[in-house]
Amino acid sequence: MQTTYYKTPIGIAEIIGDKSGIQSVAVLDENAISDKLLNLETPECLQECVSQLEEYFTGKRIDFNLKLNPKGTSFQKKVWEELLNIPFNTTRTYLEQSKALGDVKAIRAVASANGKNPIWIIIPCHRVIGSDGSLTGYAGGIWRKKWLLAHENPVKQQALF
Repeated sequence: MQTTYYKTPIGIAEIIGDKSGIQSVAVLDENAISDKLLNLETPECLQECVSQLEEYFTGKRIDFNLKLNPKGTSFQKKVWEELLNIPFNTTRTYLEQSKALGDVKAIRAVASANGKNPIWIIIPCHRVIGSDGSLTGYAGGIWRKKWLLAHENPVKQQALF
C-alpha cells in the first residue's frame, strides 16, 4: 500500500491505495500532518486520484473515474456501490438509499455502512441526508458535509433587474 497527502479546502486528504485501486480517502485536520509529509512525492499509483480530486475542488470535475478497492463487508460494499449512483449536485435521503438497495427496513444498517465509507468524496456519502432535509451523519463533521454540498451546488447570483 502507498500513501500520499493532498491539501484540500476542507483539510488534508490522506489517500491510500496501490495498483489494485484506491482503498481509502480520509480528510484529516490541517494540524494532523507535517509539512514534510505534504511535500513528499506522490506515488505513481495515486497520482490520478490526486489529479481528479484537484479537478473536483477547482470545479472542473463532477464525477470520478478511478479504480476503487475499498475494504468492507459485502453489505457495506453494496451500499457504497449504490452511493456511486447519486449524481453530482443531487442528494438522496437514507430512506431513498434503503429503497434503492431493495430493503426499506435496512435504513439503520445503510446509515451505518455510509458512516464507514472509507473513500470520502469519491464515493459520495456526503450526498445522503435525513428525510427532513437535515445534514445528519457525516464522519468528517457536518461542516465538511455542508461545504461539499455547497461546492456541488453553488448559489448563483440572480439578476436584480
